[in-house]
Amino acid sequence: SAIFPILWCQSYIEQNLTSVSEFLLLGLSDNPGLQPLLFGLFLSMYLVSVLGNLLIILAVSFDPHLHTPMYFFLANLSLADIGFISTTVPKMIVDIQTQSRDISYVCCLTQMSFLILFGCMDGMLLTAMAYDRFVAICHPLHYSVIMSPSLCGFLVLVSFFVSLLDSQLRNLIVLQLTCLKDVEISHFFCDPSQLLNLACSDTFTNNIVMYFVGAISGFLPISGIFFSYYKIVSSILRVPSAGGKYKAFSICRSHLSVVCLFYGTAIGVYLGSALLPSSRKDMVASVLYTVVTPMLNPFIYSLRNRDIKSALRRSLRRTG
Repeated sequence: SAIFPILWCQSYIEQNLTSVSEFLLLGLSDNPGLQPLLFGLFLSMYLVSVLGNLLIILAVSFDPHLHTPMYFFLANLSLADIGFISTTVPKMIVDIQTQSRDISYVCCLTQMSFLILFGCMDGMLLTAMAYDRFVAICHPLHYSVIMSPSLCGFLVLVSFFVSLLDSQLRNLIVLQLTCLKDVEISHFFCDPSQLLNLACSDTFTNNIVMYFVGAISGFLPISGIFFSYYKIVSSILRVPSAGGKYKAFSICRSHLSVVCLFYGTAIGVYLGSALLPSSRKDMVASVLYTVVTPMLNPFIYSLRNRDIKSALRRSLRRTG
């Protein structure tokens, strides 16, 4: 007879948690002494990232010398990076300033949806840029014909819709959760794997589907990039002179640096969430993936790219 009140109480709690209206983001640290440091650090990184990516977008938009497929993709990558970092850092900065870590259920799903959308779009655009470099090096005489404006626009649209599909599929998986055992998310943003860990029911199937979708959305762009660079390296090795090889490789240097940075941190986050969902290493990898990578991309392309630096100088002269 004593078991019935216990079962009723458990059912009541689960029912309340099923209709939960908000979550609690635990953030990077609960140490009060670190909050001003974290506030200043992430605010600075956010402003630098947005300003750097905006400069690239403006330079590509207003300088006729940069109206080429490669810089068209770069401008879209910068736009995606601004959206990517804006889904997490402003919320974290406000939470630190107001000492409030609540996030509503709807806002949590919205944040997660946009984070996956812009993150996946980064990977797809990097794949399109790898294809652009492949055509430029392996088929230079037909470059202007193959990389037509219509094809470039089509590749950007495909990147957006594939990313949107990936985002909505993961959202749908999270929406299948019927019961939550807790409202605390041990992260500074709403992460799909963290939400699955809060489920009080068995989520083995949901986890398998989630990681399968993530693997597919990551495997296809990586495969395209590897294939493009396999063809590029094969073509460079056939160049007789060392100067010619260096010139061909310098065309891909900035893009290859961004690819290594983006996918290196992304794989760290993916493996960390799969093996040790609540580890501190996963948190650090997430910061690198969602904050540091969008901030460094403009520096990698501007510091190693003469065209971007020249365009920025011309823009500064016009404004001066």
